[in-house]
Amino acid sequence: MPSHALGFAAHDHSSCVKSALGTALDACAERGVQMTPVRKRALEILLENHSAMGAYDVLARLDAEGLGSKPPVAYRALSFLVEQGFVHRIERLNAFIACAHPGDKHDPAFMICRTCGTVAEAQISSATLGASAAQSGFQIEQTVIEAQGLCPACQPEGTA
Repeated sequence: MPSHALGFAAHDHSSCVKSALGTALDACAERGVQMTPVRKRALEILLENHSAMGAYDVLARLDAEGLGSKPPVAYRALSFLVEQGFVHRIERLNAFIACAHPGDKHDPAFMICRTCGTVAEAQISSATLGASAAQSGFQIEQTVIEAQGLCPACQPEGTA
């Protein structure tokens, strides 16, 4: 089986996609929400390369496959996938990426290569931020960290 880059590390991509889809379908059944064909295909599209995609890129693929040509089709599917925790929105890129840790409650952090655009997701501990928030009386509902830099492949030789 060929392996593809998951962020910055190689992995068994077909197993990864199968696992993520299975986790999403199981979670939908548990929660009593519906994974429609459009929602499922949008998730599959995002899982294909583990790259961030804009809503219109997802829409173009859905349209080419006869699943809808109007922007609300993609935005509704992506909104559902984000709400369910299967997809994350990357604000810096105005794009979406399939969650690398579906089913796990976590605070994602994204490392975005400014040269090639590769995005890697990491799980972080937001304990320090949580402690600061608690001291100030602030209640955190969601944390997302986005860091920009150079991935190992784009760094000058000898710096990775």
